[in-house]
Amino acid sequence: MEILDTSAFIHEYHTDDDTASVPQVHDELEGEHAFRFDAEEGAGMHIHIPADGTVEKVDRVAAETGDADELSETDLLLVSAAFELDGTLVTDDYAMQNVAERLNVDVQVIATDGITEQRDWQFQC
Repeated sequence: MEILDTSAFIHEYHTDDDTASVPQVHDELEGEHAFRFDAEEGAGMHIHIPADGTVEKVDRVAAETGDADELSETDLLLVSAAFELDGTLVTDDYAMQNVAERLNVDVQVIATDGITEQRDWQFQC
């Protein structure tokens, strides 16, 4: 199963695999991109709402990797959905890729090269 991020709808990503997303992705889309979400849902895309405990776990991992400030609520929910559904996360977001890597969640990139190594970020003054 492939878990679709906002970028999947913007870049017109197509797959023959089963798909899923979270409702918040639709809120980030406008115009024809929102219609793509609706069409995918109508074609059988699963709308998944991750458990609070899973979202908290992903948030903790994001804090450990230093990516917490870069991830939106939607990003956390998508990584959580991919973790719960044992799916492949379809995204171009580097912070999401970094956290997914730490959680052993597979990632499929669309329009970027993706990350080449997992990193822990530590911000200093």
